[in-house]
Amino acid sequence: MTETIIDSFKQAGQNHLFKYFQSLTHQQQESFLDQLSTIDDPIHLISTVKQALNFSSSNGTKSFSPLPKAQTASTLELDDHLRTTWFDSGLEAISNNEVGVLLMAGGQGTRLGSNDPKGCYNIGLPSGKCLFEIQAEKILKIQQLAGTKHGKECLIQWYIMTSKPTRESTEQYFKSHDYFGMKESQITFFNQGTLPCFNLDGSKILMEDTSKICESPDGNGGLYKALELNGLIKDFETKGIKHLHMYCVDNILVKVADPLFIGFAIDKKLLLGTKAVRKRDACESVGLIVMNEQLQKPCVIEYSEISQELANKKDPHDESKLYLRAANIVNHYYSVELLKQMVPEWIKSQDHLPFHIAKKKITSLNDEGLVVKPSEPNGIKLEQFIFDVFTSIELSKFGCLEVDRASEFSPLKNSVAAANDNPLTCKRDYLTLGTNWVVKNGGIVNGLVEVRGLTSYNGEGLEFVKGKTFNDGDII
Repeated sequence: MTETIIDSFKQAGQNHLFKYFQSLTHQQQESFLDQLSTIDDPIHLISTVKQALNFSSSNGTKSFSPLPKAQTASTLELDDHLRTTWFDSGLEAISNNEVGVLLMAGGQGTRLGSNDPKGCYNIGLPSGKCLFEIQAEKILKIQQLAGTKHGKECLIQWYIMTSKPTRESTEQYFKSHDYFGMKESQITFFNQGTLPCFNLDGSKILMEDTSKICESPDGNGGLYKALELNGLIKDFETKGIKHLHMYCVDNILVKVADPLFIGFAIDKKLLLGTKAVRKRDACESVGLIVMNEQLQKPCVIEYSEISQELANKKDPHDESKLYLRAANIVNHYYSVELLKQMVPEWIKSQDHLPFHIAKKKITSLNDEGLVVKPSEPNGIKLEQFIFDVFTSIELSKFGCLEVDRASEFSPLKNSVAAANDNPLTCKRDYLTLGTNWVVKNGGIVNGLVEVRGLTSYNGEGLEFVKGKTFNDGDII
């Protein structure tokens, strides 16, 4: 086995990995070989990295247009009857234990000055709740609403994707907080994968030290491989889950297991769906959910991939709107049937999940055997994007639900030094939303108040505030 692993990497031109192998202890050798054994085909890996480097990011003559109206809807324009129909349909699926939640929570809060998992971050709400607790309470509340309406207890299974650096601390955090009131049995932790780091021309895997290669997380597109490797698709089937809501931990306004979104997907018989918010303006640096006109398939394009002219183009039917305006917020619906059928194919084909390249400063072993922290980019990290599989979906089975940014999207990305997407803007947006609910229900508010997730999921159940006065920082 040892010789097989070593030979496979030498055949891929990676002889340098074993320069210090004989000087390692037996335990170090075993650990090193275990790490290398996770790479199935080194020759193929090197080849695909070089292909990725040679791939032009230019879209050339590709053209894009909005998704057909039949595949879209907007909560900003939805009539009350359809809104209620979809919400009730989703709530029924939840009551039947057919809905699961996939949370991508692998990141650390390094930009926020924290080494803890980002989900542990306290943005400064009056309650002091972290992102994980806010989201757990939303799950508990929607379970309660579904159970009350349909007269039976239900549980939403919460699948939480962590990374190697955050797995243990995330699990310990949940345990020390008694799983935020949820049952331990309804929470499953699993790790996203990693990919080797390479030198700038992609020919050599970088070494972290004499007994370890440099690795980095494989991107949000690594979700699919992680589902397969951890046997979770089988778990979905065993537990009777038919519908999955996937989201990122850093969105403080996320509607976890949103019944309206689930009902939208059920009604339109979607295999894959996504939420979008309306692009603020032509200059906002966001990916867009569009249709590739050549393929007649859905896809996501980065803001750098469209011309200024197209970015500024107005909707011919409504001059107040941009022609391409569906901003991607990485908030998706998956049918379990789709994942069962397609994940094995997705993770085997670079056509579906290509590598994307990022040039980075990577601390690594130099030719003299010294660990060096470079001042300039010296290598590349690879990642896969979750939305690259969109083009494998038939257009009629894909849908996009436009939602209100102020109600559903406020990501925690940056420190307070940045103008947007920081702890202060997240706190403001969260408190503003709750305050608006209270005012709408007849409450009198002096300042901003916090409405707990256990009190209300989406502004419902707040009739008791009518005529009452609340002060800045009150918790309801």
